[in-house]
Amino acid sequence: MSVKRIASRYAKSLLDLSKESNVLETVFENMKSLKAATDNRDLFLMLKSPIINSKKKQDIVNEIFSPSFDKMSMGFMNLIITKGREEYLPAIANEFIAQYNTLKKNSTATLTSAVPLTEASLESIKAKLLASNITDETVEITVKVDPAILGGFIIEIGDKLYDASVAHKLETLKKKFVGNAYEAKV
Repeated sequence: MSVKRIASRYAKSLLDLSKESNVLETVFENMKSLKAATDNRDLFLMLKSPIINSKKKQDIVNEIFSPSFDKMSMGFMNLIITKGREEYLPAIANEFIAQYNTLKKNSTATLTSAVPLTEASLESIKAKLLASNITDETVEITVKVDPAILGGFIIEIGDKLYDASVAHKLETLKKKFVGNAYEAKV
């Protein structure tokens, strides 16, 4: 079974259970924290390691997360480790966040620009995204600055990409000229 499918099933179960128990928002915050924590290479490798036994992994996870995580999130993570599926915890956290956003009709977008944007520009872009049918009822924008795009911006929403960067336009022009067999006669 694929990682995506496994993660999706576990995330759906946790989402449904947390909705039933009225702790959805708390579990969502915990899964965001888990996702951020598993970006740490050492923790990620520890979870994937076949050498470290599950009891030791549970002890480590409990030591790290139990002070700040609620009972349901901790029980869920311990169950995943007991079942030998701990290597999927990062993917489960990602999938839980995605399913939560779908449930709450939240869209996430990544906006990359060559220079930092003003708050007014960012609000204008957000308003245009909300007015379009591309996003859900709310949109959360993550802003990145990349001088390599030279100017303009790139917006990523889910699996859609809108590239209005100067670098992209120059690359498109370059491809047109390279493929053009026309030569002017002098």
